[in-house]
Amino acid sequence: MIPQFSRDDLEGVFHYTGKLIILLGYLFLLPLFVAIIYKEWNPAIDFIFSSLFSLSLGYLITFKFSDQTDLNWRQGMTIASLIWLIYMFLGAIPLYFSGHYNLYIDACFESMSAFATTGLVLVRDLDHMAHSYNFWRHFMCFIGGQGIILLGLLIFFRGASAFKIYVGEAREEKILPNVVQTAKFIWIVSMCYLIIFVLILGFVNIFHGISPSRAFFHAICIFMAGWDTAGFAVHLQNISYYHSGIIDIITSLIVILGALSFGLHYAVWTGKFKEIFKNYEFKIFTGSIILLSFLTFLGFVKTTGNIDFISSFRTTFYQVISGHTGVGYTNVDSYYLKNYFPEFSLIFLIIAMGLGGCSCSTSGGIKMLRVGLILKELKKEVKGYSSPFSTVIIEKFHHIKDISLTDAQIKTSSIILIMYITTYLFGSLIGTFLGYPFLYSLFESTSACANVGLSVGITNPNMPNLLKITYIIEMWIGRLEFLSIFVFIRFLFSLRSPE
Repeated sequence: MIPQFSRDDLEGVFHYTGKLIILLGYLFLLPLFVAIIYKEWNPAIDFIFSSLFSLSLGYLITFKFSDQTDLNWRQGMTIASLIWLIYMFLGAIPLYFSGHYNLYIDACFESMSAFATTGLVLVRDLDHMAHSYNFWRHFMCFIGGQGIILLGLLIFFRGASAFKIYVGEAREEKILPNVVQTAKFIWIVSMCYLIIFVLILGFVNIFHGISPSRAFFHAICIFMAGWDTAGFAVHLQNISYYHSGIIDIITSLIVILGALSFGLHYAVWTGKFKEIFKNYEFKIFTGSIILLSFLTFLGFVKTTGNIDFISSFRTTFYQVISGHTGVGYTNVDSYYLKNYFPEFSLIFLIIAMGLGGCSCSTSGGIKMLRVGLILKELKKEVKGYSSPFSTVIIEKFHHIKDISLTDAQIKTSSIILIMYITTYLFGSLIGTFLGYPFLYSLFESTSACANVGLSVGITNPNMPNLLKITYIIEMWIGRLEFLSIFVFIRFLFSLRSPE
């Protein structure tokens, strides 16, 4: 049972929440800078307003709640859950002012999709959106992928409080002994990859006839949404806009890197290249991609009768990579997925989305380490029933270091797996209740909760508001992985009658 919140708990929650709101107020200055560069004066006013409003709100909250004592576990988890909702509402303000959204809830949907790195969109006339608004969409992905809390760790949180709020954002691994150092490493890696891939994508775009300014703007946006497995794109056609196999290959590499554990990145960056071949989660992830790609391709070719092997493989493999990493990039559109992908292939694409990428990455979903641990436990049980009664069986796996499998790991992994599957099914039942076919509803619900972004066309500005709210909640829950959400619900009850 989660302990009742006290008034002191509430003081700490609101104080640090206010600080993170102040942080958002300053983050609005970056798209403002883009608006000034492109001489987009109306968007500039929108970002000035959004910045001033967030700064005023944040400073007001921190003035009212000035307690800066160390946080406990329930405070850290509550802040993590609460701030994602607040960022959604505040991040949606300039989007709604842009005129590209029918309703404010549509802008909130897009904002949550960006921060949660999902990639489902409700934007209208994206191809004619101002650069600054479009940049903000992708920059939110970049903030959310590394983590709102992770950015706050660099500025506001120190000591015991840092780890408690770090865990609240569904992160368990400390790559370095100190979580602030871990946050620094993750941001350094992200910025280094940003420079490398923006240069590569920029020059590839120029080679394809795009003007230099547009080429590098596209490159920045593609990387921010790709590395953080969000899947937003500058144009409505997504990656198919470029009609380029080279872009498909580069974006596939970016999203695979984004879906790998930052612990694995750290091992490689520090010269431990053998970790790639020893890491158990990476092996499971790679094997799952190969198996699901083969099954999806097999169903696609058998059902459609498409004899163009390269075209079929490119189509199916890219969607599986996109779904499994949680990026949601696509070189086909939702109409194609709905009308040309056979149900057999869609089922395996749903499985890929539901499984997700690696732990401690920018990817969503169940995570491959948890799947691998359950497979290890299954292997252990089979060995147990096949061995003499008195035999003690110990299963080990290598994930950065050699680890012995424990009952606690299996219990946690099983609970998270069950909760994800339950949420996938709950969202699909809501979609079915509203009149959509079950398989398509399951596809869309899994895409939302696993923070993927692929769509068979259900997600659009005209879908029922109930479904928009359902997917917003699923994206929020999927990004924070349940425990923080339960603590936050307890916090809401405490607001009514704190001790």
